[in-house]
Amino acid sequence: MGKTQNMRLIHTSDWHLGRKLKGVDRTPEIALALEEILKYAQEFEVDAVLVAGDIFDVPNPTTESERIAYEFFYKLNQLSIPSVAIAGNHDSANRIDSLAHLLSLAGVRALGRPRIAEEGGVVNIDTANGKLCVGAMPFASERRLLAAEDVWNKDAVEQRNDYKTLVTYVLQDLATAFKTDAVNVMMAHMTVDGAKFTGSEAAFYSGAVYSLSGQSIPSECQYVGLGHIHRPQQIANAAPTYYAGSLIQVDFGEVGEEKGFNLIEVEVGRPAKVQFQPLACQKPLKRVECHIDQLDEQLELHRDYVGYLKFAIAVDTPPIGLADRVRKVCPQAVMVEPKLIVNDAAPAPEAKDYDRFDAIAEFQKFYSDREKNLSPDVIEAFKNLYMEFSDASN
Repeated sequence: MGKTQNMRLIHTSDWHLGRKLKGVDRTPEIALALEEILKYAQEFEVDAVLVAGDIFDVPNPTTESERIAYEFFYKLNQLSIPSVAIAGNHDSANRIDSLAHLLSLAGVRALGRPRIAEEGGVVNIDTANGKLCVGAMPFASERRLLAAEDVWNKDAVEQRNDYKTLVTYVLQDLATAFKTDAVNVMMAHMTVDGAKFTGSEAAFYSGAVYSLSGQSIPSECQYVGLGHIHRPQQIANAAPTYYAGSLIQVDFGEVGEEKGFNLIEVEVGRPAKVQFQPLACQKPLKRVECHIDQLDEQLELHRDYVGYLKFAIAVDTPPIGLADRVRKVCPQAVMVEPKLIVNDAAPAPEAKDYDRFDAIAEFQKFYSDREKNLSPDVIEAFKNLYMEFSDASN
């Protein structure tokens, strides 16, 4: 099909290559989703691809995860489609920055750490349909963004305000480099107030400290492509602001969610038109809840289920060998949880999902359960220590 005067962009995010679900590697599913994006980019003659962070699930990804990511960028380059990629909170910012020059040989402009416009925070690309200007804002760690003396000498509210003020400043600074004769978009890995969570996002990096007002985003953006929240959604804002969401159903908090990417059509000086493009779900997740008396019936119903299952089974007493019984018929059941019936009425609350572990909340709960009150200084010291070790892994 022939080119139009509109520029076409793909916005994708939260690949989480290397992700495991109870020991099951999800990378092959993600690879198939990326292949589908490549086919779409070729068929619709896309001008550029924007990758809004969390390319990998861990800071030190497996070689297979890296192979799939870099092969995707290489194939894009073979199609003469440039790309811009930023680090998310799961990625190693240092690793991405160290590879940036090498990745540029494959047409990728990669940014690991936030920077202002004059230090390379804005990417300019000449596409077949005009100039593209991308303000790129990788995930900004509060601890690394704020000066060390501010972390130690200011209370939590002042730190939070300073962090949000600083992120807002960087976003506004990036917009000062926008051009009147270019398509101007912003890409960021961050939490914006009003976003609806799936629950599979990193709890600590999605909380109040990291949640910014939509007013922080410059209104002159023609499109704002966000990463970090796994549910595809539009955020009410002056500029067209969207999360593309994750490429697959990352965990059982995302059961039933359609996954895909955003296709953007935009011309100079006008707000973007955005269409969500679904991707095939290779291994859909499903929760099966039943009483143990109904278990055999449910096992037979799900014997040939193509995705992964989570069984929550109401029982009167803790059974022995329940998981083996389930997996003998349904080996695709990655989670089997007995739920004790309380007072012959309702099942006990579902077991906690440790994928959403919040270390600081658990630290406070540990002491509150023992009727011990912690001073704000102790909580803050633990938070700083936890962040220091978290950042060290990045």
